[in-house]
Amino acid sequence: MAYKDLREYLSKLEAAGRLHRITKPVDKDWEIAAVCRVAFERIPEPQRPALLFDQVKGFDIPVVAGALGASRAVYCAALECELGDIQARWSDAEQHPLPPVRVARGPAQENIFRDQDIDLSRLPIPIWTVGKDPAPYITSGYVVTNDPDSGVRNVGTYRIQLKGKNQLGLFINYLQGGRTHVEKNNKLGRPTPVAIVVGADPVIGLVSATRVPEEMDELAVAGRLRGAPVEVVRCVSNDLEVPATSEIVLEGTVRANFLESEGPFGEYTGYMGPKANSYLVDVQCMTHRQRPIFQAFISQMPPSESSLIRSLGRESSLYGHLTKTLGLPVRDVHLMETSGAAAYLVISVKKNHPSLPRVAMCAAWSYAPQFGKFTVVVDDDDIDIRDPDAVNWALSFRVQPEKDTFVMPGTAAVSLDPSQAPDDVTQEDPSRRTSSKLGIDATRKHRFPDIALPPKEHLDRVRKEWESYGFK
Repeated sequence: MAYKDLREYLSKLEAAGRLHRITKPVDKDWEIAAVCRVAFERIPEPQRPALLFDQVKGFDIPVVAGALGASRAVYCAALECELGDIQARWSDAEQHPLPPVRVARGPAQENIFRDQDIDLSRLPIPIWTVGKDPAPYITSGYVVTNDPDSGVRNVGTYRIQLKGKNQLGLFINYLQGGRTHVEKNNKLGRPTPVAIVVGADPVIGLVSATRVPEEMDELAVAGRLRGAPVEVVRCVSNDLEVPATSEIVLEGTVRANFLESEGPFGEYTGYMGPKANSYLVDVQCMTHRQRPIFQAFISQMPPSESSLIRSLGRESSLYGHLTKTLGLPVRDVHLMETSGAAAYLVISVKKNHPSLPRVAMCAAWSYAPQFGKFTVVVDDDDIDIRDPDAVNWALSFRVQPEKDTFVMPGTAAVSLDPSQAPDDVTQEDPSRRTSSKLGIDATRKHRFPDIALPPKEHLDRVRKEWESYGFK
């Protein structure tokens, strides 16, 4: 059954013990980021909850972080499925999208502020990297744009810097759909209408942070994921549509052919992303619900909320392409969280031909060119690709570097990869866009000796009787 909004979802998380309320007043300019980081350090991933800061000093708006990706269990709660069903749910949603339906009004527009009445400093936007970020950043903005040619909607999550009472800096990587829309309008010399949603039904955040086919409407994918069409309302100041139960919506335009310095910002790589000449958004209208909830993604050093969300969503989309579209005998794919769910890709296959590992690598790179700087292919029968010890074992004893590795030059770079160029090289420099990939075939190429382990039936028996040995 679909959640009607973020509030219902958070209530169910709390009832399930997967949301932790922090009632102590906190400072948005240092404390929220620090509490989130320590929570990720101290609480084991399976038990890690979403964090709701009820009292933010100087504001009457609570802040929630980790609501989509504090843990895999939280991600599954947002998707309303079991961990083993995630890939099937995403594949079904992309194959059978359910278009949104427009309604006349919704709680997203209970309060409306226009032009000079807008003051974005009223929002409790946290500072995430104290002393290094130049301003507060919206990390969970779902940026809505329409393609000026086809009209197809795009919803993407990009970094958004607070620039003033009614201005935002918007950085969109060159491989993202929102950037394509802005650049098309730039060529025509006209501004790009934009709507930034902060806080919505959880599946909307999941699709916003996940790569789906370019021609597909993310809100239609969200509709299928939630099992009911997303209800949308027309924006007050432009023709874009936004989820009717959104917490906060910032409506505006991206200035045509205008760039302004933005950043640096603590990025998903764990390093400061350099300054960039980014778009400037003039906010013309702000709408929100009564006492809205401000939602944020915990970003920066992996593992983080952003890396977990990206990992699970991107894996599902890539798996569907490799298996459903191409029919390859791929068992599983994994973008390691420590790589920001981008740089390190592992694929398990049922190898039916010696060339299959390279075919799988090239197929993955063509579908998601910016991912998999390091791509490892392993056998599906005995390597758990989510167990780094198992992957490293395969790398150690199933690879001959001279024969089983190859470099693919001239490929798309991992976004914001600090190894690509020094930080004084701007994001617009072509050297930051082209990289290479290392493919490693870590499958068995001939008959191997027997594996040195106790028999499976013995291991299964001990696991079943584990507590009898004095363990818990």
